[in-house]
Amino acid sequence: MMVPAFGTEIVAHRGASFDAPENTLASVNLAWQQKADAVEIDIYLTADGKIVAIHDKTTKRTGGGKDKPVVEQTLAELKQLDFGTWKSPKYAGERIPTLDEILKTIPEGKRLFIEIKTEAEILPELKRVLTETGRPPAQTPLICFSYDAIRAAKELLPDLKAYWLVKLEKDKDTGRLNHTAAELIAKVKAAKLDGLDLGNSPPLTPEFVREIKQAGLGLYVWTVNDADKADEYRTLGIDGITTDRPELLRERFQGKAKP
Repeated sequence: MMVPAFGTEIVAHRGASFDAPENTLASVNLAWQQKADAVEIDIYLTADGKIVAIHDKTTKRTGGGKDKPVVEQTLAELKQLDFGTWKSPKYAGERIPTLDEILKTIPEGKRLFIEIKTEAEILPELKRVLTETGRPPAQTPLICFSYDAIRAAKELLPDLKAYWLVKLEKDKDTGRLNHTAAELIAKVKAAKLDGLDLGNSPPLTPEFVREIKQAGLGLYVWTVNDADKADEYRTLGIDGITTDRPELLRERFQGKAKP
């Protein structure tokens, strides 16, 4: 796989979602045009067992206002909906993409982070699609908030990198985080995962990052749209930064030496 130009992967969050409608081919292809190192998408199962890229459980927000769960609609029904107009009239008629449609767009040396939004029921179809498309395992890392689902994914697809998504939160009274680095490291290693993908709010401290990296784990952070904060994380040696604005981060990193 291609080594990121700036030492840290720039991962386009739902594609270039600041500029284009998230989780669409327009957004994904724009991210590649903006020279993102990787793209992140979200996946759900349709009523007829197909995998589509969408963040929400329902199509209300991005699918033209139809407030119905994705899992209760067939692929044909979903393909009738407009997933572009909510973002801008110029994207009117943009359709929901299937996973295999997005996999076909990945340039050589780039990666697609696939966020599993369900539990383990999606995994057999995910394995089928990935097997049929024939992408190298290194191109399709998996991420998921569900510890049980990402552990099952790693068991079913051991050749793929798998990262546990965790949102860190501070207790209002004590100021303590809901997870220590040691606790996260233990859980990741117990599930034989490859690392963590952590939220940027509250910001990760150098000590927290150092502890995870010293444990030999991969570490990604989401969603960072501030160029100064992204540059700070890059200096700390974080493996990848997920952002709605891949072009902004690339422009910031451009011309700077690798830390």
